[in-house]
Amino acid sequence: MSIRHILPANIGFGGAPLGNMFRAIPQEEALAAVSDAWDHGVRYFDTAPLYGSGLSEIRMGEALSQYPRDEYILSTKVGRIMLDEIEDTSSRDLGDKGGLFEHGLPNKIVNDYSADATMRSIEDSLKRLKTDRLDIVWIHDPAQDFYGDSWLEQFNIARTGAFRALTRLRDEGVIKAWGLGVNRVEPCELALGLNEAQPDAFLLAGRYSILDHERALQRLMPEALQHNVDIVVGGPYNSGVIAGGEHFEYQKASPEILQKVSKIKQIAARFNVDVKAAALQFSLANPAVAAVIPGSSRPGRIAEDLAALKAVIPADFWAELRHQKLIAENAPLPVLR
Repeated sequence: MSIRHILPANIGFGGAPLGNMFRAIPQEEALAAVSDAWDHGVRYFDTAPLYGSGLSEIRMGEALSQYPRDEYILSTKVGRIMLDEIEDTSSRDLGDKGGLFEHGLPNKIVNDYSADATMRSIEDSLKRLKTDRLDIVWIHDPAQDFYGDSWLEQFNIARTGAFRALTRLRDEGVIKAWGLGVNRVEPCELALGLNEAQPDAFLLAGRYSILDHERALQRLMPEALQHNVDIVVGGPYNSGVIAGGEHFEYQKASPEILQKVSKIKQIAARFNVDVKAAALQFSLANPAVAAVIPGSSRPGRIAEDLAALKAVIPADFWAELRHQKLIAENAPLPVLR
């Protein structure tokens, strides 16, 4: 079930910002960010139809079309269909992602985790991405909070629809792997408990970070290791608040979160540690984690991420975070030096 043999490295490129997440990004800047990642050796790229109603996929496809298809790994997501119908982007009901892509394309978004919708979603994504195949397909948010009381019903539709359709595509060799792309631990736990249609991996956004990791650490990571199901960590900066931004979980960060970030940064400054380095290395230290995919919309950011992975972080820094209960006592840490 492991996807480690598929991924070319332990870091990839997250395409959410290319969908005009939080701001309207010039086309040239978006394409340059992908090219810059390529020039720095990144060969795993992730996107989704939801990111700007297809805008991220369109830009990703345009940028990657200049490179040989066999030289990179590409993943996108299913569960949302983009329609030709136009809607007001500022009034979309995306739950905890509300307002996130108000600068994206105005195409109406429909949630659908059925088998037929899964196949249609893949066909549409292939066109937007200008490619003939996908390597990994993630089922996007099959059990999110904004479904309210019906979230389990949505998960079951995905279980009998998208799960089975993607398993068939994997078994036929059409795709290399599939899994769930979520920012909640619960659907991953449910999927691991199934006796059918076992996923190869989970793309877990924001739930195994230096800022927020307790539930995933205690409940998901041991089960994932036992089932040989890898974790790809998305959002290692928690929507940017760790890296100097103002958002946490797609919304403006609360005073409590900002206070915790401030404490981490104060300790980092004391030990001359780059907070981005601490965030990336913390996520990758867990043996269940195969890769991290920080998002980027500006050239130069991927160079910072790559440098952060190589930065030397003293053991005393981690010890102080534990002492102040800012990270879990049993959280795996990078090789201490």
